[in-house]
Amino acid sequence: QVHFVESGGSSVQPGGSLRLSCTASGIAFLNYVWGWFRQAPGKQRELVAAISTAASTNYSDSVNGRFAISRDNPKSTVYLQMNDLKPEDTGVYYCNSRRSTWSDHWGQGTQVTVSS
Repeated sequence: QVHFVESGGSSVQPGGSLRLSCTASGIAFLNYVWGWFRQAPGKQRELVAAISTAASTNYSDSVNGRFAISRDNPKSTVYLQMNDLKPEDTGVYYCNSRRSTWSDHWGQGTQVTVSS
């Protein structure tokens, strides 16, 4: 059975940093593209960062230059380093995997709140 467990979310002030982790089980981690999604209050879930099997990365315009996604295949874990956080980064963050399409399996997410 596939499980994604996200962690690392917290409440921080603008300009602060957080590192999110997502550990997967029940899946051949290294064979998948991994992504971090964000769902802000009252908004649809959006993809903010993705990392390929070859570790190439892509970011949404809203986080490019501030966030960094990485992966540790032996640990079946994907990370999201978030720097210079802004109030608009507030939301629940989820990881997900993709071969041809993003999975319809989601974890519980981790809450990030950026507020002064």
